[in-house]
Amino acid sequence: MPQNRPEQPATGAAAPPVRRMRREERREQILAAATKAFTRSGGFNTTSLDDVAAEAGVTKMILYRHFASKTELYQAVIDRAAERLYASATAEGDLGEESVPGMMRWAGEDPDGFRLLFRHAAREPGFRVDIDRLRANMVEMLRPHMATESESPAWVDWAANLGTTVAIEGIMAWLDAGQPDSDRARHRILRAVDGVSQALRV
Repeated sequence: MPQNRPEQPATGAAAPPVRRMRREERREQILAAATKAFTRSGGFNTTSLDDVAAEAGVTKMILYRHFASKTELYQAVIDRAAERLYASATAEGDLGEESVPGMMRWAGEDPDGFRLLFRHAAREPGFRVDIDRLRANMVEMLRPHMATESESPAWVDWAANLGTTVAIEGIMAWLDAGQPDSDRARHRILRAVDGVSQALRV
């Protein structure tokens, strides 16, 4: 009779099965990675899909399963960042006293997203219209706050535009400085925006 062969010792545990990402999870991963790649490489023209794929840890083939072109991907990245900025600015209602803290919280969590919108996309002819629209919405929401200080439509328009610029540039400068003391930064940016409002009283 044939002898039973001794059992061989296991050389290692079987690798656990790798869970494939659902399509929406993969898309979100790509968008987050693309935000970093586009921002850190200097914007649309200076960033390749190879850069995005490397940041996301995927192949270009996978990128093309979700986005037909670099333009489509960049547009999706802008839309995602703009939606998150708007949500943070209006978390407590209309744009007003609580909007700057909300915007700062989001910018602190996703500095690449904030920079992408206002440092890169805002200067790129093919995408600037999206940022102009976003900024116009912010101006419109700030207008009622400024209107409490003046009855002149022209000066209210001036203040709403300037106040929006002060908020955006104040947050950008805070990010560039390394996000020091967020509470103090929030207070100082709010005072700067309020200073525009007070200027209408002169």
